Amino acid sequence: MRNLVYAINLSVDGCCDHAMLGPECITDDVAEYYMDIMRDVDLTIFGRKTYELMIPYWPDVAKDPTATKSDIEFAQKFTAMDKIVVSRSLANAEANTRIVRTNPGDELLRLKQKTGKKISVGGVDLPQQFIALGLVDEFYFFILPIIVGEGRRLLEGTGLPAKQQLKLVGSKIFRSGAVALHYLKQS
Repeated sequence: MRNLVYAINLSVDGCCDHAMLGPECITDDVAEYYMDIMRDVDLTIFGRKTYELMIPYWPDVAKDPTATKSDIEFAQKFTAMDKIVVSRSLANAEANTRIVRTNPGDELLRLKQKTGKKISVGGVDLPQQFIALGLVDEFYFFILPIIVGEGRRLLEGTGLPAKQQLKLVGSKIFRSGAVALHYLKQS
């Protein structure tokens, strides 16, 4: 069965709002670590809001000769990989993106049964649904060295049906002071 991977940037005080965090904490070494995660992924799934943030941003970066090496590598991977966007309102999507309008949990269970590499999920709302259903297998929390004091918090108001026990399987401290924590869901 394919694993579902969730990676997210957080402030020290738990904010997951990308607009509040800013790009200055995402140094090249953080971007390279994230790219290492994505090498094992061949499908990514988003909700509409996150999808619309990622498109056209990353395809434009893939064509930008002034972008950093790690940004270009991620942009090329992102642009080439298959994507799914869960939305009832999105009219159309790019060529290698499929729109799912039905129950995302059922669709994910079907996808996890197919042959392939890992699946990644991006954003906040859709991953929260998958976490509540117990469908996320791996978590990467990138704790950025910033306290924002406001903004959306991860899993705020999710109402998890039960605690989920995680096992720390890796960690890394970056030059910027950011820390990556890699957890596996315990059965």
